[in-house]
Amino acid sequence: MSMLKEFKEFAVKGNVVDMAVGIIIGAAFGKIISSIVGDVIMPSIGLVVGGG
Repeated sequence: MSMLKEFKEFAVKGNVVDMAVGIIIGAAFGKIISSIVGDVIMPSIGLVVGGG
């Protein structure tokens, strides 16, 4: 239960905005990585393997 108590203290301190910004940046970074993998890396692997 200590972790829950620490999270409540963290949220009450006004760091919720910082946490939200971090989540947004993380989501955007995830989409960028997915795009790179889907558009650059996978077609290259397909050409090497011969499936594409």
